[in-house]
Amino acid sequence: MSESSATHLVHEILPVGWLQCNCSILGDPRTGEAVVVDPGDEVERILAILHRHHWNVRAILNTHAHIDHVGGLRKLQEVTGAPVLMHPDDLELYRMLDVQAQMIGVPLPPMARVDGALREGDVVRWGGYAFHVLHTPGHTPGSISLYLPAADLPAGSAQGAEATPRLLAGDTLFAGSIGRTDLWGGSLDQIMRSLHEKLMRLPDKTVVIPGHGPLTTIGQEKETNPFLRQGH
Repeated sequence: MSESSATHLVHEILPVGWLQCNCSILGDPRTGEAVVVDPGDEVERILAILHRHHWNVRAILNTHAHIDHVGGLRKLQEVTGAPVLMHPDDLELYRMLDVQAQMIGVPLPPMARVDGALREGDVVRWGGYAFHVLHTPGHTPGSISLYLPAADLPAGSAQGAEATPRLLAGDTLFAGSIGRTDLWGGSLDQIMRSLHEKLMRLPDKTVVIPGHGPLTTIGQEKETNPFLRQGH
């Protein structure tokens, strides 16, 4: 799945690994800069997209530290030289990668070096674009969502004032569902606060790219998601 034009933001969404984690690759064709979000597996496919566009990776971002989202970190880091960033509250979970691998019966991927933090209010820039970091705990303690407001599209862009904001929600929000909270560090109270106090306050037209499964919008989830209907 991809969205592209000759001069504007290119966003390729690549389901990777046996759990089909949605890895996002976002690039600015004007500057050649890109970011990669949640490279859970199949790094060769991710690299092929980067090479096809001739992009330089500015940062590798993680919405949370579950193995299906971080399994490809080390290889991508080694090939691109880009820094790996995640929320500090998920570092303990990342250090338990061996336990995670044993739990689901997959080989242990090599550990990457975590180079920096993604915290509430941080802004990650690549080319003419910027993600705003929202700390949305509940699925894991350090779960984050990455918001790209329409206002942050470059001045004069054809995407302009009518552009659609987008949200990379990790495993906090799905089409018709929310992230599970029964794993290590999960909290139903926290995830509901994250959803109602942060994500549901975004514009209804915001396109949501979940950590797994199909895209949706904030407005659609307000109307139809059984976990978010008023009175839940």
